[in-house]
Amino acid sequence: MAELTLLLKAPPTISSPSQSRSQPKPMASSLGTAASSRIFASSFSARPRLSLRSSSSSSPSLFSFSSSLKSLAFSPLSSHSSRHQRRSAVNVSGSGGFSTVASPKCAASDPDQLKSAREDIKELLKSKFCHPILIRLGWHDAGTYNKNIEEWPQRGGANGSLRFEVELKHAANAGLVNALKLIQPIKDKFSGVTYADLFQLASATAIEEAGGPKSPMKYGRVDVSGPNECPEEGRLPDAGPPLPADHLRNVFYRMGLNDKEIVALSGAHTLGRSRPERSGWGKPETKYTKDGPGAPGGQSWTVQWLKFDNSYFKDIKAKRDEDLLVLPTDAVIFEDPSFKVYAEKYAEDQETFFKDYAEAHAKLSNLGAKFDPPEGIVLDDAPKQAAPEKFVAAKYSTGQD
Repeated sequence: MAELTLLLKAPPTISSPSQSRSQPKPMASSLGTAASSRIFASSFSARPRLSLRSSSSSSPSLFSFSSSLKSLAFSPLSSHSSRHQRRSAVNVSGSGGFSTVASPKCAASDPDQLKSAREDIKELLKSKFCHPILIRLGWHDAGTYNKNIEEWPQRGGANGSLRFEVELKHAANAGLVNALKLIQPIKDKFSGVTYADLFQLASATAIEEAGGPKSPMKYGRVDVSGPNECPEEGRLPDAGPPLPADHLRNVFYRMGLNDKEIVALSGAHTLGRSRPERSGWGKPETKYTKDGPGAPGGQSWTVQWLKFDNSYFKDIKAKRDEDLLVLPTDAVIFEDPSFKVYAEKYAEDQETFFKDYAEAHAKLSNLGAKFDPPEGIVLDDAPKQAAPEKFVAAKYSTGQD
């Protein structure tokens, strides 16, 4: 699972140093360099800035998705007053430098603001083709969960901690600062929505808008209050470990997920592409990526890499197109006997894949979360199956040289 891909020294959007061949390579996420922006974090009281360390290596994450954006410039959006949060500024420079202050634990998100934020996310997706990186943002916030730790927030999971620089600097999160810059105007506009909810709302909406299934989501996640509550580095999976099957199970079993869920979630690699100059994986350009959408280049897992379907499984099984990317964590789902049962099924039956994926995505999005109210907030009635052809990119490469 490369880009499911489930320190900011070398993000996909910032030039990445060369990586040692002896270490697993990172999943790629391609974004153009972002101009200076302001990211706001909820704040109760200012705390001293943490001392952060950088690393010259960029270890990839299996959860890594990539998306090319034409521009990251945004017009200021009006801010809605809210009783839920008090905010203070976090300055973000083009070089990725932050001055982060602590934020308070937030009450449940406002349901009306959640619905309005979802509509703004849909508009963002239409204009920026940023489905893959928003999915990755939600996954990486949730994917730090450790089922063996009971205390919140030490157990990790979907708690909004990924907004802090100390966690953004984890090698597996390279480039996700750009996802934050994309959705920060929405956060500013709807301050009654917690970061933890916004990350998961963006991820689920991106899947659905790309033609994928509607997951049975709930909201009301409480945010962690400061960077001191971020998980330690190393909880997210790599793209090219020496023993891919063992690695996937070690990481995902720790989250409480099983083999079926591992394979179903891997199917999200039908979206996105990888850029070798930023991650060490993939080709600089293929016949499927030379014209975009968004900035051209990179290597995709599927031909139509902004359309959510079961092409990922079909293409890996066929092994007939050298222009499509297959990482070690992709190939192993058709090599490991237990994984292969599900991979074969999903290659033949998209409806079953969509059903299993929707359930696995919702489960992942709830990992480690503390809900207020405890039962969560449901925005819609029972989820309905999304039409596979729902999303059409503005322009795909023709596939012709």
